[in-house]
Amino acid sequence: MTTSSPAPAQLTPVPRLPQVFGLANGGTHIMVTDRGASWLSCELDMGPGSRREILLGHQKPSLYGTQPGYLGAIVGRYANRIAGSQFADATGQTHVLAPNEGETQLHGGPDGFDKRDWQVLSRGPSRLVLGLESPAADQGFPGNLQAQVTYDVASDGAVTIRFDTRVDAACPVNLSSHGYFNLDGADAQGSVGDVLDHTLWIASKHYLPIDARLVPTGELAPVQGTPFDFSTAQRLRGALAHNHPQLSLGGGGLDHCFVLDATGHAGAQPVARLCAGDGRLAMTLTTSYPGLQCYSGNYLAGLPGRNGRPLTRHAGLALEPEYFPDSPNHPEWPQPSCWQQPGERRSHFMCFAFDKTL
Repeated sequence: MTTSSPAPAQLTPVPRLPQVFGLANGGTHIMVTDRGASWLSCELDMGPGSRREILLGHQKPSLYGTQPGYLGAIVGRYANRIAGSQFADATGQTHVLAPNEGETQLHGGPDGFDKRDWQVLSRGPSRLVLGLESPAADQGFPGNLQAQVTYDVASDGAVTIRFDTRVDAACPVNLSSHGYFNLDGADAQGSVGDVLDHTLWIASKHYLPIDARLVPTGELAPVQGTPFDFSTAQRLRGALAHNHPQLSLGGGGLDHCFVLDATGHAGAQPVARLCAGDGRLAMTLTTSYPGLQCYSGNYLAGLPGRNGRPLTRHAGLALEPEYFPDSPNHPEWPQPSCWQQPGERRSHFMCFAFDKTL
């Protein structure tokens, strides 16, 4: 009589838990995870024994990369939307991308950089460098890409996010940070209100109207005489109250790219300033990117928040410096080319500085 050995048990792999890193300097304390290189938290010292959390976030790091909304994520290879999930290169070859919003590719596709575990390259008390390698044909993009993201908290408390990229084939590259800001912070019960009483200023004379797909139509429209005119600071509540068809297409709010003034995207001058509803805090943005996507959290309702409670509509404002959406299909637009060439080292930055009235 012979007996057979039982088949070995099949082990279910344990999902890798994301790592979390704390950085601090100048009264600013941030948390970053290697999952999507995401910015989890930004707390500011607001007086003796008092801190204010100004960044929307989830309750657990493991939720990052699994929820819609891209809270705090680094998005790429190409932030924002590419119409029809395709573009042609300089030789006329068409590159077909992986769609994830109908026929559109959004924020790099269904397996974009926000869902990847980035490698820790260096770490210090106020500086963190993360790296990612994206192989050729990843989500449909040509060539291999090497990317680094650096988070740096300066002695004055400003937070700089820098992107450094290299490719071995011509490819449009557009990395951005998708943080949502609410400068009023949470109330005593931990609930976050909306940002409609925040005031916003943007150094821009034109914006990109969108169609029903939320893709730019190709027009660069003047902001003057429209709710998109933030060249003089205005309260978001008043801007979003206008009966304007573009606000309706955006989901009842902003989901539009602003064409930044040239002196702004040279990195020498601020391009935007956001002020808290309670008047105690302001945030100034500088960047080297030519465009600024402003999204007023029109579809945040129901997403899990940091305190375990669901977020509400307009709970945060995303300010995303970037190349214009769908730029690979609009070479005529007045901006530096989003196409990175083999051997070219390209670097972009965004810096968030804070002013407090204590």
